[in-house]
Amino acid sequence: MSTILYPGTFDPVTNGHMDLIVRGRRLFDRVVVGVAAAHHKSGVFFSAEERRAMLEESVRGMDGVEVLSFDGLLVDFARSVGAKAILRGLRAMSDYEFETQMAFMNRRLDEEMEIFFLPADERYTFVNSSLIKEIARLGGDVSSFVPAPVLGRLRKSFGGSRS
Repeated sequence: MSTILYPGTFDPVTNGHMDLIVRGRRLFDRVVVGVAAAHHKSGVFFSAEERRAMLEESVRGMDGVEVLSFDGLLVDFARSVGAKAILRGLRAMSDYEFETQMAFMNRRLDEEMEIFFLPADERYTFVNSSLIKEIARLGGDVSSFVPAPVLGRLRKSFGGSRS
């Protein structure tokens, strides 16, 4: 069985993330979505448990997709779940520069780990979790950018019926 790991903070998961999960599943038998603890990131709004729960609700019913939390080196986690590859999405050239640097480092840590870059679907190239949170905080409508379980959590967290 071929397994790919799709890691991220997913704060919160967006429809762009969901698109990559679906596309990754077309290419691999199993997609493990790894929810990073995100100690290194500032501005993380949802706890790791909340982010994992939103993802689990969002992928419910998708065969071959599993959601797990992790804390530590990405390549160590990838090996622990049997992944031979890591999936990363690219929205813009700035993503490419950062992701390439991370890919080279991960390859140095585990030379057998492959990194797959998938360009974002054009519908999601401008969507990112920080922007979604800001729009929701200001009362804007983010319903077309996030799965339904995430929309409910955003409304609960930020109030309002428009988000």
